[in-house]
Amino acid sequence: MQIDKLAIAIGQTLIIQEFSLSVAPGAVHVIMGPNGSGKSSLANALAGHPHYVITKGEFIADGVRLTQSSPCERARAGIFLACQQPVSLPGVSLLMLLTESYRAIKKKDMTLLQMRENIVHALGQLGLDSSFVDRSVNDGFSGGEKKRLEMVQLLILKPSIIILDEIDSGLDVDALALVGNSLHAIRQENPSVRIIIITHYPRLLHYIIPDYVHIMQQGRLILSGTPELSAQVQAYGYDFTRLGK
Repeated sequence: MQIDKLAIAIGQTLIIQEFSLSVAPGAVHVIMGPNGSGKSSLANALAGHPHYVITKGEFIADGVRLTQSSPCERARAGIFLACQQPVSLPGVSLLMLLTESYRAIKKKDMTLLQMRENIVHALGQLGLDSSFVDRSVNDGFSGGEKKRLEMVQLLILKPSIIILDEIDSGLDVDALALVGNSLHAIRQENPSVRIIIITHYPRLLHYIIPDYVHIMQQGRLILSGTPELSAQVQAYGYDFTRLGK
C-alpha cells in the first residue's frame, strides 16, 4: 500500500498536507499524535468518506489506484476502517449487515446458517454473547461493545488492509486483551494483512508489536521510527519532538 504526498481537505480547509506512507504486506504501522493532528481525518479519507476530499497525491493498494474511488470500491479492494465512533443501525441486525456486506465485498454468497455460525464463533472470540447476532448493530451497546463488534466484522470480512481508528478507546484491560488476541488470529490466518493502528496511547501495543511508529502534528507526518517512539510519547508527551529527547 502506497500513500504518496496526500493532501486532504474538508470543504475549503486543508487539514492534511504532503502525507506519504508505504505499508508492506504483513506490516503493522502505528500513527500517534495529539488531538487535531489529522489522524482520524486520514483514516476517513483512506476509507472514502465523502466529507474528506483528497485534493492531491496518490493512494494505491495492490497496484490499484484508489485516490478517487468510492467507499464500496475501496472495500472491495480490501480496505476496512474500524471507526472511532461506530454508528448505530436500528433495525439492521448484525447477521443482516454482515451477510449483505460479505455479498457486496466478496461478490459471492454464504448461506445464512454458515454466516450465523461464523458470527457466533467470532462473537465468542471477542467475549460477546451469541445473542448479538440478531440484535440491531450498535443499538444500545456500550462503547466497549461497539469496538469489539468492529473486530467481529473484521474476523468475518477478512480485509487485506485494516485501519483501526482508536479501537482501544473505551476498552477495559480484559476487552483490550480480546482485541489484541483477535488481531493475532487475523494475522495468523493472513500473514500478508497490512494493519494501521491510530491511537493516542500505547496500551494496545503491548499485545501487537508494530514495525513502525509515526507521529503526526498539524496535518503532517513529522517523525517515524521504531516502536520505542511510543514509549517516548508515554514518558514525555508529544513535546519530546521539540525537546530533543
